[in-house]
Amino acid sequence: MYYGAIEAGGTKFVCAVSDDQFVIKDRISIPTSSPAETLNQVFEFFDQYSLKSIGIASFGPIDVNKNSKTYGYITTTPKPDWSNFDFVGTIKDRYPVAVAWTTDVNAAAYGELKKGNAQGCESCLYLTVGTGIGGGAVVNGKLLEGYGHPEMGHVLVRLHPEDTYEGTCPYHGNCLEGLAAGPAIEGRYGSKGDELEKADKVWEIEAYYIAQALVDYSLTLRPEKIILGGGVMKQKQLFPLIRDEFAKLMANYVTIPDLNEYIVAPGLGDNAGVIGSLLLAAETCEDQLYS
Repeated sequence: MYYGAIEAGGTKFVCAVSDDQFVIKDRISIPTSSPAETLNQVFEFFDQYSLKSIGIASFGPIDVNKNSKTYGYITTTPKPDWSNFDFVGTIKDRYPVAVAWTTDVNAAAYGELKKGNAQGCESCLYLTVGTGIGGGAVVNGKLLEGYGHPEMGHVLVRLHPEDTYEGTCPYHGNCLEGLAAGPAIEGRYGSKGDELEKADKVWEIEAYYIAQALVDYSLTLRPEKIILGGGVMKQKQLFPLIRDEFAKLMANYVTIPDLNEYIVAPGLGDNAGVIGSLLLAAETCEDQLYS
């Protein structure tokens, strides 16, 4: 029998199965279309395997409050057709197994804690900077969730002195996502980030916003490690710029680990969410056995 994982993104779904050692035995990438069309392909993949449990790491916002009537739903997403979709219920109707349910970034944070660049830590934060910005955290070995899940991409940040861009977020305008996600870079400069690799000012402004958020997260959660993933962070020149700006903003107010070890890229690369989902699937299976 296998553990199953679904990393559900706004652009694509990645489904995988692994053995007990979390060695991935098969995986598939599916373009995200309508729920019916996407899930039919998900079912075709998992129907080939005998499953112990499934971990779902979904784009959001999602309802993670187990006392809520809409637990397991994708809620107010702007993604067409997916708003108020009962994701967990749909999966459970097909597969009568334990299902772990969290955000894509929470799963990535958990994967990095257990198998990636935060191994040996009890806490870490994972921030993805791409088409959107989202953050997940593990605190004392547990995913950070409460009434809901963190929405770290929507913290408010100060405008860079040379930036007049109004932001892309339809809710907040100049929140972190509105000013620093991929669409903001393209909206501000008329080109995608990978076409602006040598434009220093682009990345100085980007680092200014990301560093502000990391200071806020550090002061609030005091994680042992911050991991930055997503398409925008494939511009490796961002890391030293972010660390420098972080140091200026923190101004030695609190003790922080060496920044070269504190603010890092994912050790699992693009597999962090899938690995985290498999790990959570295994834990959910064990919890069910002993409950």
